[in-house]
Amino acid sequence: MSSDTITVAAVTDRRQKRAFLDVPQIVNAGDPSWIAPLRMTEAERLDRKRHPFYRYGEAEFFVAWRGGRPVGRISAQINRLYLERHQDSTAHFGMFQADDDPAVVAALMRAAEGWAAERGLHRLAGPFSLSINEESGLLIDGYDTPPMVMMGHNGRHLSARLEENGYGQDKRLLAYLWDLNGPLPDRLEHSLAKAGERYGKHLKVRPFDLGKMDREIGVVVEIFNDAWKGNWGFVPFTQYDVESMARDLKPLLVAEGGQIAEWDGEPIAMLVGLPDLNEAAVDLKGRLLPFGWLKLLYRLKVKRPTGGRIALMGVREAWRGKPQGAFAVALMLDRVRRAGQKHGIQRVEYSWILEDNHAMRGIIEASGLSAYKTYAIYGKSIGSK
Repeated sequence: MSSDTITVAAVTDRRQKRAFLDVPQIVNAGDPSWIAPLRMTEAERLDRKRHPFYRYGEAEFFVAWRGGRPVGRISAQINRLYLERHQDSTAHFGMFQADDDPAVVAALMRAAEGWAAERGLHRLAGPFSLSINEESGLLIDGYDTPPMVMMGHNGRHLSARLEENGYGQDKRLLAYLWDLNGPLPDRLEHSLAKAGERYGKHLKVRPFDLGKMDREIGVVVEIFNDAWKGNWGFVPFTQYDVESMARDLKPLLVAEGGQIAEWDGEPIAMLVGLPDLNEAAVDLKGRLLPFGWLKLLYRLKVKRPTGGRIALMGVREAWRGKPQGAFAVALMLDRVRRAGQKHGIQRVEYSWILEDNHAMRGIIEASGLSAYKTYAIYGKSIGSK
């Protein structure tokens, strides 16, 4: 497929794979907020034998070339778990980066749309890299600060380029930044104390047991799948995702970064906080060899990042909307705040939250937080029904 001097090719060999991994660094080279993702993490998404997505999905990867130089990339994927649940004939795109050139974006979108249409799908939405449970959304506001761990960053031009190709916003996702140096608002302190008096005998919040991480991750996934099952775009975590998550998170987690709330010993809510890997990898250009891994390990375990991210949080459906559930969330957040202060964490991002999830936004904003980054999911009808 070509457009003027733009050629788009599927990744079928090592040269194309290397170019696919190079694109983000090339097109974002002049952006001071850009932090290159780790190439090994990016490469794993292309590994059909290793990444859990391929247990329930399929994907193709495309690189846009101009004059022998890679200038854009995109993935196109079909998530069978999503289709079984939502029945809306939607394929997804992701890993989306491109020069500020209308021809490049148009050619990439045609490649992804064509791949999806050939497989009988009638809509394309994204970006999801590769699923909604991984990196989601296109940054549309908050370009002047670097991304936190497992959150995306892209040029300001991409949203306009998508809209030029007929894509509209399906949903907006919000990220909140929490300054841990400040105290909790007085009214929240009062609410915590009052709820503690009423529910403290039954509700206990404990940190993760790092010696039993497989069990803890299992609890997190069980609560997540129950808490999020009614949410827009929900796809459940599978056992394959659990195994991958446990492997990937073990090196990053500290005990207090994970919190589980129990009512009379029954887990009813969970929270997973991570140190900001991006802060530790800021100058590595995505590469861990030959000595990047030593720098990363030192910065994570000895020097320690000053930023962190609450990546997962959920309350079981039976407890959502009840004061006990709200107290569980507030108490877990307070425990994370205290633990962060102890470990030198100065700021924590809570992301992402659906813009129309007013219940969760209400709890967060009651703490005095406001959204500082906005991401969007775009969609478009393709082919003919």
